[in-house]
Amino acid sequence: MFSDLRPTDVLAAADRIRPLISRTPLVRSNALSALAGGDVFLKLENEQITGSFKLRGALNVLSTLSAAQRKIGVVASSAGNHGLGVAYAAKHFGVPATIFVPSTAPKVKRDGIVALGATIDTSQPDYDAAMDAAKAFAAERGATFINPCLGEMLLAGQGTVALEILGDIPDLATLVVNVGGGGLLGGCASLVRAVAPTVRIVGAQSENTAAMARSLAAGHLVEIESVPTLADGLAGQIDDEAFDIGRHGLDDMVVLSEADIARAIAWLWTEEHQRVEGAGACGAGAVLLERVRVTTPAVIVVSGGNIDAAKFERALTSR
Repeated sequence: MFSDLRPTDVLAAADRIRPLISRTPLVRSNALSALAGGDVFLKLENEQITGSFKLRGALNVLSTLSAAQRKIGVVASSAGNHGLGVAYAAKHFGVPATIFVPSTAPKVKRDGIVALGATIDTSQPDYDAAMDAAKAFAAERGATFINPCLGEMLLAGQGTVALEILGDIPDLATLVVNVGGGGLLGGCASLVRAVAPTVRIVGAQSENTAAMARSLAAGHLVEIESVPTLADGLAGQIDDEAFDIGRHGLDDMVVLSEADIARAIAWLWTEEHQRVEGAGACGAGAVLLERVRVTTPAVIVVSGGNIDAAKFERALTSR
């Protein structure tokens, strides 16, 4: 589980994917730094090639598949960003890809997957149903299923976000990450816990996607209802492996309301000039709205920027 991923796995992933990704900017937020009383930086994964950190894990997985596995193809389930990452990686390696996304997935993500040449299935009503359908489809065809949040090669790829952060800020004191199924958290925390154990790791998610927060509070898995949310990229249940990641990877967990997330989206645009989706804005919102106090220097991972125009405009006007 969490402890199985080694720093050397993350370093190897970085070597594999470095030529294929952007080293995303790490920028100081003057406003958040003033609020925290020290340096607070934003790691802008919304500026990654496909608009989110998910590309990192997808490229690492595809790069480690055998020729036989690539020939059969890959299957993924996704709220959208993982699908974009897998579609991009599959196109690069010349691999057939089928992506299952919920019917409610943002249009910008669905259109992006199709534009990259992957086959898309939007027949399922929610994230968890899309995952079930994708797993069944992959098993039927003997294809490789690429989990959106789990698997050592996927987590190693996501961990390269933390590798870049620590390379830029070796005295990092707090890392804030958005948490859904635990992929970004698992990859980053596996590296941070091993090489910088004094760093405090804070997770953030929405009330409507709070499977991790509720499970950690209860001490066991808690099933959540599938309801609409601005943080669609954090939707879905968690399993035992994700729960293990949360228990070992997090020092604190913050849950934001939908109104809080809308405020964070609007603030990131007006003050930081960053177009960010709801799932990518939770961490910044947690610090901005003082739901958590961070020791500095601190880094907030802005994990994605793929948001439909209408949803973005509504967030801006709700501020």
